[in-house]
Amino acid sequence: MEKIHEDVIQEIRKRTDIVDIISSYLPLVPRGKNYFGVCPFHDDNHPSMSVSSEKQMYKCFSCGAAGNVFKFVSEYENIPFVKAVKILADKCGVSLDIAIPISTKSRNEELYQIYDLACRFYQNNISTKEGREAREYLKMRKLDVSIIKEFGIGLALKNNTILSKLLEKKHFSKKNLDNSGLLVKKEVLYKDLYYNRIMFPLWNMSGEVVGFSGRIYEGDDPSKYINTRETEIFKKGELLYNYHRAKQSARKLGSIIIMEGFMDVIRAYSIGIENVIATMGTAVTSRQAHFIKRMANEIILCFDGDEAGAKATLSCGETLLKIGVTPKVIRLEDGLDPDEYILKNGKEVFQEKLDHPMNIMDFKLRYFKNNKNLSSPEDMASYAKTIIEELAKIDDDILREVTLHKVCEETHLEFDFLKTELLKKIGQIEKPVQVSKSNISIEKKKNYEIAQQNLLYYMLLDKQVIKQYIKDSPFFPTDVYRSLALEIVHFYKENGDIVIADFASRVELQPELKETFQQLLTLDLKDSYKMQEIDDYFMIIEQYNIHHEVMRLKKKVKEESLPSKKAEIARQIVLLKQKESKYDKRNQII
Repeated sequence: MEKIHEDVIQEIRKRTDIVDIISSYLPLVPRGKNYFGVCPFHDDNHPSMSVSSEKQMYKCFSCGAAGNVFKFVSEYENIPFVKAVKILADKCGVSLDIAIPISTKSRNEELYQIYDLACRFYQNNISTKEGREAREYLKMRKLDVSIIKEFGIGLALKNNTILSKLLEKKHFSKKNLDNSGLLVKKEVLYKDLYYNRIMFPLWNMSGEVVGFSGRIYEGDDPSKYINTRETEIFKKGELLYNYHRAKQSARKLGSIIIMEGFMDVIRAYSIGIENVIATMGTAVTSRQAHFIKRMANEIILCFDGDEAGAKATLSCGETLLKIGVTPKVIRLEDGLDPDEYILKNGKEVFQEKLDHPMNIMDFKLRYFKNNKNLSSPEDMASYAKTIIEELAKIDDDILREVTLHKVCEETHLEFDFLKTELLKKIGQIEKPVQVSKSNISIEKKKNYEIAQQNLLYYMLLDKQVIKQYIKDSPFFPTDVYRSLALEIVHFYKENGDIVIADFASRVELQPELKETFQQLLTLDLKDSYKMQEIDDYFMIIEQYNIHHEVMRLKKKVKEESLPSKKAEIARQIVLLKQKESKYDKRNQII
């Protein structure tokens, strides 16, 4: 990976206002001298993330997420730190002539290379003479050349050894060829898993090809689609089809549309609807739900119009509600999927659906009322009880009130009775307790550890504390704290000041210090301090060092056999104890 000079990173940071950047991702409201918003990095229903314009840092008081503007973009977009720097450089007009890798691939580098080569191989095939029938099929399916190129659609040829031979010639390891999911081993020879199929690449969240879905286009094969099996880099529960392409449009429009299959997404894209992703036909996981939550404020579920699609809508809605997202729903008539619906009815009819989605509770009213006879006391009671349970899951008082009135009209039950039952149900639901990392068992920490942490915290805030550290030269007993203190001193000497947002960029590229720095940011300390507090921290560290040295010498004196050396060690112990006695007996920080 190419390295960006620290001066350039600082220049980009100085030209970028963290409040402006974060507010382009999620709403922020001013409160005092800071801004607050709903944290996108945990299940947050109330604003717990503070953004400081003065410090150019953000911090969540619930989950402990913290950092500068580069860190936020990196975490939010799920991209490497260096790519976040490039994105912000482009935004603020700083020229950054550097090749940025799409993601950090580490030990799976070769698997990504295999998939990249396979994708280019398939794309080349569809443009050849052998690809004419496949092109005709796609044309018949109303997929034009621009869409074929946009989505990297390719072709696996009828010969089922071509890709195998190509990959073997590139000298990829046998292990990765076996693990790629693209080849099938027949005794000692490899054969292509995909042949005579139109190939649709599948991407991870960063936009790298990690799998394929191969579709038949001639003949009759019961395996209409063959999807790549799960590998080290392809896990369905961790990707959302078209995420990397849709996130910019979703942010601009303020909404994201979720569908089931990749063909639904491609069809929507072909008529100009770009803020659309797909779950690949699997139940939405909590990890996927969090990515969806970050994309836009309005989430629209547009699954297949059949019973299976209704169940998938209900399931996906439940997962989103658990993390504080109340989605809207589109239901398609005649049991059609979005691909079929758009082809049958056209763009205008489908756009009308998108412009008028139903709220999640209207969908649930329809879903749970299906096959129920509300004139039957048993069915009516079951229906009302179910809807009350569903209302208890959402955190929208207006939607609750509106839905209760609808249930009242349908069942002829008294509104006050239904409201009372709902309040009872809400009271029974235990709200998850958000635990702040900074408050966990702080009493269990040893005083010298707290002293080191607090000193580092104030060194990051004020160069006067750094000067005091340089003057007193205390020895930090903990290796990582000592390394971080030295790094702060180096930064100060190089720049003549300490700017925490810039220092954060330096530490981000040092894995051995990164985690400790993040922990310091979560400390629940006031920004102001008295020099007496700083002196106390130095004193506690010195006391610890003296005590540690006394214990070491006591052990050494027991092991020493020569009387003269024993006496010398004993004299050192006495001197250290005399020094220790000069300190105050104060040894509590909190």
